[in-house]
Amino acid sequence: MKKISLLLIAFLFSAGMMAQDRGSVVLDVHGTYTFSNNVNFDYGHIRVGDGFTYGAGLEFFPQKSSSIELKYLRLDTEMSVSAPGQVIPPSYRDGGNGAFNYILIGGNHYFDNGGNAVPYLGGGLGMAIVEGPFGGSDTNFAWEIKGGVKIKTASIVSVSLQANLISTVTPAGSDTYWGYWGPVAIQDYAYSYQFGLGAIVGFNFK
Repeated sequence: MKKISLLLIAFLFSAGMMAQDRGSVVLDVHGTYTFSNNVNFDYGHIRVGDGFTYGAGLEFFPQKSSSIELKYLRLDTEMSVSAPGQVIPPSYRDGGNGAFNYILIGGNHYFDNGGNAVPYLGGGLGMAIVEGPFGGSDTNFAWEIKGGVKIKTASIVSVSLQANLISTVTPAGSDTYWGYWGPVAIQDYAYSYQFGLGAIVGFNFK
């Protein structure tokens, strides 16, 4: 088994295919540690725990320094509600396991200086399908910004070290304001900001 693993590693780093050429299609496998955060609303907040975000995506390079990306990411985590002074079921205070499912389309710009370590910035827009701890799901708008360094090799494999921020925007009731013609109800929103640090393993299938 050890010999087979060594042969596989040797093959990956000697295949001779240059990563990230114009017209390349790259399969990206994502793994990120995502930190906990609070989603604030008028009378309290929802705590979203930390966890491991994983998924996969495809990157197409119409130009060597720019890519178009479509990906799916999933975060399994704990959620609980804190609302001081409000009557909420004990199970909501104790929380349970839920999940965020992200489907994002966007792109990256690579600052290619001819070396093997290439810095990049990127972002994306899409949707977050949130699975609650007690059943049911809700689909909301989501966006992402990110940056990192892509380490290219002479093989089909590349490794990217990345920091990212994903935000989910959720309707959260309404606020009432008094205008010239009387009370006006305006939609209110709650925002989740999930910061992560991780790595991406890319496989170039040009």
